[in-house]
Amino acid sequence: MFGVLFRVKEMNGLSTNRRFASKPTGAFRGRQCQLRLPALLVLAMLAVSASLVCAVSTSAAPPSPLPAFKPATQRAFDAYVLAVDQRNNAELQRGAGLLWIDALPDAERKRAYAALASGQVQIKQRGRSDGGIQMDCPDGMIHHWVGVVFLPGAKLDDVLAILQDYDHHSAYYAPDVVRSRLDWRDGDHFHAFLRFRRSKVITVVLNTEHDVRYFRDSPVLAHSRSSATHIAEVENPGKAGEREKPRDSDGGFLWGMETWWRLEEKDGGVYVQSEIVSLTRDIPAGLGWMIAPFVNAVPRESLSFTLEATRSAVESRARRAAR
Repeated sequence: MFGVLFRVKEMNGLSTNRRFASKPTGAFRGRQCQLRLPALLVLAMLAVSASLVCAVSTSAAPPSPLPAFKPATQRAFDAYVLAVDQRNNAELQRGAGLLWIDALPDAERKRAYAALASGQVQIKQRGRSDGGIQMDCPDGMIHHWVGVVFLPGAKLDDVLAILQDYDHHSAYYAPDVVRSRLDWRDGDHFHAFLRFRRSKVITVVLNTEHDVRYFRDSPVLAHSRSSATHIAEVENPGKAGEREKPRDSDGGFLWGMETWWRLEEKDGGVYVQSEIVSLTRDIPAGLGWMIAPFVNAVPRESLSFTLEATRSAVESRARRAAR
């Protein structure tokens, strides 16, 4: 649905104002303002996009401005997204084995299906060479995850009703989504607004717009393709001075996000799969050992939350309808 958001410390803010803008957060067990780190490390952490940053006292020198977003970064992301699109289209045309777990060796596949039947979410990080393209992304990081959840007793239309009900996403996906609305709809083509709010040490609020197309492939199969056409970090949300930060002064916490959904009705329920590719600013050299594990955990946990929230929303609607 809405893909990847980050619980990060604000430095320069976050905004993206073009096409290609998910959905998870990791745990951090440190003190917010009392960490005794060398000053150089603190400043370096402040400059890291899509990562956790500790608060700095007002007496500390401000960090240098982050480099501006480069067209080469966007081109690399666009090329990666195109390759993922091509792979998805080929798999959909094949019409069988549509869940990522279907490609697992037999024993692993059986275990994955058993885990899904027991209520677990199955998640995988896609390889950086997915789609057969070179993954060099200058000054950026591409994050690619796929997950699936099983909704026992559900029908395909039950899931589509939740996914397409953008006016109520703020209820279905709370607390991550605090505002939502359907801007317009033309058949199976939707344009929606979602405001996300995520907290980790500090709070980040994002205004996002999404262009989504749904496809009914058969009575038991459906898929959708979503592009975030606008992402902007909101400064002073809910206050008189609220504004969207311009991209030139953002922190690069989220520069792009693309989402692919697949729904398959079988085994007495519906399997819901979501695949997300997102773009953030790169991690400064020398800090990968510390920051990379956190950055990787963020999209994973957000994707898991989105899938579980979708299941909860479908189950809640079914209970209300049965009364």
